[in-house]
Amino acid sequence: MDRATRKALKESRRHSRGKRLLWQPESVRARTTVGATVVVAIALVVAGFLVVTLLRDNLYGRAELTAEVSARSIAGQLASGTAPAAVELPDDDEAAQILAADGTVVASSEDLAGLGPVGDFAPAPDPVEETSAESTGDETPARDDDSTDDDSDDDDDDDRTEDDDHGGSDDDDETTAEDTPAEDVEDSRGAVGSSVEYATVTLPGEDASYRFAAMNATAPDGTAYTVYSGSSLETQEEAVDSVTAIMWWTLPALVAVVALVTWLVTRRALRPVGAIQKELMSITGGDLSRRVPVPASRDEIHSLAVTTNTTLTALDHAVSQQRRFVADASHELRSPLAILRSQIEIAREHPELLDLDATLADVIRLQDLSADLLLLARLDAGERPPHVAVPFTELVREEVARRAAADRVPVRLNVEEDLAVFGVRGHLARAVGNLLNNAQRHAASAVTVTLAAEDDEWLRLDVGDDGNGVPESQRRRIFDRFVRLDESRSRDDGGAGLGLAIVQDVVLAHRGMVRVLESPEGGALFRVALRRADRRSPREDAEAEGA
Repeated sequence: MDRATRKALKESRRHSRGKRLLWQPESVRARTTVGATVVVAIALVVAGFLVVTLLRDNLYGRAELTAEVSARSIAGQLASGTAPAAVELPDDDEAAQILAADGTVVASSEDLAGLGPVGDFAPAPDPVEETSAESTGDETPARDDDSTDDDSDDDDDDDRTEDDDHGGSDDDDETTAEDTPAEDVEDSRGAVGSSVEYATVTLPGEDASYRFAAMNATAPDGTAYTVYSGSSLETQEEAVDSVTAIMWWTLPALVAVVALVTWLVTRRALRPVGAIQKELMSITGGDLSRRVPVPASRDEIHSLAVTTNTTLTALDHAVSQQRRFVADASHELRSPLAILRSQIEIAREHPELLDLDATLADVIRLQDLSADLLLLARLDAGERPPHVAVPFTELVREEVARRAAADRVPVRLNVEEDLAVFGVRGHLARAVGNLLNNAQRHAASAVTVTLAAEDDEWLRLDVGDDGNGVPESQRRRIFDRFVRLDESRSRDDGGAGLGLAIVQDVVLAHRGMVRVLESPEGGALFRVALRRADRRSPREDAEAEGA
C-alpha cells in the first residue's frame, strides 16, 4: 500500500472517531491495558483497606482484652478488701488508675503518677437489690421458734448425758453459726461491676495511645471505686503502620506488573489481527486470490480469519465471474457488430451485394443478445418486480403458439388446465421461451412440453427433446453464462450461451428449481418446479423466513 492510501485511511479513521468527551486510548491493546490496570488497582486498594481494617480491629481487640483482664484483677483485689494503696498495679506497657467515688485519684501506676483522672467514661453502677424490713422481721421469729423447739426436744431427752449435754451445747453453737443469715455473709464481701467501657486515651508525654477499660468495684465496707486499666497501642500501631506502608510501596509495583503482563498478553493475542489487517491492505490493491493468515488458536480471531477468507473467496469468485461475463459479453457483441459493419461497408461500395435478410438477422441477434445481457444485469442487481398471480397454463400455450410458425420440429403439448404461479409474467415467459428455443435447437424430430400439478403446493413444467442429451458431468455447467457444449456448431446455430443461464436466474428469483434429466426419447429433459398461485407467494415466503 502506498503512502497516499495509508494517509487516506488514517484521515478517514480520524474523521470517523469524531469528538470525544473523555480521553480514550487509540488501540484496543492500550484500552485493555488501561482498563485492566485501573480495575486491579481499585481491587488492590479495597483489599488493602479491608486487610488493614481487620488487622487494626484484631490488634485493638487484643489490647482491650488485656486492659479488661487487668481492670478485673484490680477490681477483684478491691472487692476482697485490699486497700487501694496496697493493690498490685500493672507496669511496663500497661497503666492503671483507681478513683474514689468523688473522682479523686487514690492509686495509680508509674506511668500515671501525678496525673489527674484519665477519663470520665466509667460505666454506671450496677443496681442493688434491697430487702424490706417486714421480710427481715418475719424471718427472725421463725428462727427463734425453731430454736425453742430444738431446746425443748433436748430437755425431754432422758438418754442424754452431761457429756452429751456438753456436746449438745457444741451442736447448738454450730447450728447458730450455720443459721447465720446469708445476707450478713454477702454484706461482709465487696463486689465487682459487671459493665465495662472502653476508650482510647493519649497520655501526656506519651507518643502512643492507650486503650483503657473502665469498671466499678465496691469494697467490703461499701466504699465505691472506679478502676481504669489501659494497654499501650504502640506495638499495634506500629504493626498497622508497617503493613500499610508495605501495601502502599508494593501497590505501584503490582499495578506495573499487571499493566506490563496485560500489554504483552494483549499484544500477543492481537498479533494475528495485525497480520490480517496487513494482508487485507495488500489485497485491497487488487489481488483477490490472496488470503489472510489463519492463527492456530481456536478463538474469535481464528473465526474472524476463516470468515474473512470465506468472504474473500466469494468475492474473488464474484469478481472473476463478473470479469468473465464482461469479457464474454464484449466478445459476443463484437462479433455481430463486426459482421454488421462489414456488410454495411460492402453495401456502401457495392450496393447490389447487400443482403438485407442477413443484415436484419444480425441486427435481431444483436438486439436479443443485448436484451439477455440487460436482463441478467437486472437479476444480478437484485431487481425484484412485484409478483402477481400469473396463469401459467395460458402462458405456456401462448409461448408454444407464438413459435409454431418458425419451429424446426413440431411440439407435442400436454398441459393441465387452470394452473397459476406467483411471479413476473415477462420473466416467466422469457424462461419458457428460452427452454423451447434450446429444445428446438437440439431436437431430432420432436419436442415435448408437459405441464402438470406436482401436488397441492408445486407444479412441474417439463421440456424435452429427442436429441443427443446432456452428459451427466455437464448438467450443472450448462447453466453457466456463455457456455456452449457443442463447440463445433456455428455461432448462429448455437446461440450466445445465455438462454439457460437466464432460465436458472429467473426460476431461482421465483424461489423455484430447475434441473436436467434424461427424457424418455433419449434426449435432454429440463424440469422446472414452481409454487402454485393458490399457495403463499415467494415474497411472502421470504418475509416469513426473514421474520
